[in-house]
Amino acid sequence: MKTYRIAVIPGDGTGPEVTGEAVKVLDAAATKFGFKTDKTPFDIGGERYKRTGETLPESVLADIRSFDAILLGAIGHPDVKPGILEKGILLQLRFELDQYINLRPVRLYPGVETPIKDKGPQEIDYVVVRENTGDLYTGVGGFSMKGTKDEVAMQVAIYSRMQVERCLHWAFDYARKHGKKARGVGDKNTLTLVGKTNVLTFVYDLWERAFHEIGKRDYPDVARDYCHVDACCMWMVKSPEWFDVLVTGNMFGDIITDLGAMTQGGMGLAAGGNINPQGVSMFEPIGGSAPKYTGQGVINPLAAICAGMMMIEHLGEQQAADAVEKAVKLVTGTKLKSMAAGRMGYSTSQVGDLVAEAVMKG
Repeated sequence: MKTYRIAVIPGDGTGPEVTGEAVKVLDAAATKFGFKTDKTPFDIGGERYKRTGETLPESVLADIRSFDAILLGAIGHPDVKPGILEKGILLQLRFELDQYINLRPVRLYPGVETPIKDKGPQEIDYVVVRENTGDLYTGVGGFSMKGTKDEVAMQVAIYSRMQVERCLHWAFDYARKHGKKARGVGDKNTLTLVGKTNVLTFVYDLWERAFHEIGKRDYPDVARDYCHVDACCMWMVKSPEWFDVLVTGNMFGDIITDLGAMTQGGMGLAAGGNINPQGVSMFEPIGGSAPKYTGQGVINPLAAICAGMMMIEHLGEQQAADAVEKAVKLVTGTKLKSMAAGRMGYSTSQVGDLVAEAVMKG
């Protein structure tokens, strides 16, 4: 029986609650489909930082490198200044483990309300591939004359050809394998580059040239499209069915995936993966720690459950991942009154029970 070693970081706020439900569903899927998960919890987050001043100790990072995958609950504590935990834990994990792909499905499930009029699951079903290690997030920049009337702040967007090319290759491969021919050319799946070539004429010139060179040479079976990021935001609202797989840089990807999350029913349903195809990848709900709901048992755990689903799919357990997604669709379509915290008609743990039971029943 195959055993996967999973590092579990419950984190802050409601993170432990939703992570518990994701683990519950993972255990059900493992039992049903004949594999095991050997889970090790790690105390990383705001409470540890408050106690010790540590964010991600080197010894902990060294331990995590030996695991098959990471399941993360949430990072963010109301008593810790914004940026400390995010940079010291989330970005540090992504950079140190070279998780250069951020994968974000934008998928509306049955029974879930969307703020977009006359759109449903058929129209809101695409994926954003976000480059995850470059751009403005590298921390290159600084202050000059800080605190004076002449203060200058600078933060630089940086990309190497290597970073761009490896992200594009991964996105083309994903579009080839998983695309659904939305707005495709003939019978081709479509990969859309999201950039800003009319203003960011250095960084996105590099992206655009590499996009067409790689696509023409290596992926003639995948149609290529381009969209400025501002236009992309408009079309995500007006005509989301146009999109199949999108690829973009770190900053733009961060923004458009949150917009996508709201169109698919809110942060309670949005899951993502931070992927190193040759290393340790990390999967998480993207909604944050939601500290005001901590301990109340009312937070929606479906994003964390879907993050677990993405994790086992990444590990090669496709049947199990399909079963979890089918179970989530059953629960959203027939059980929950709302996706909002406190209005689901069930507690956090009861939602986890419903999904786990549906997985076992098949």
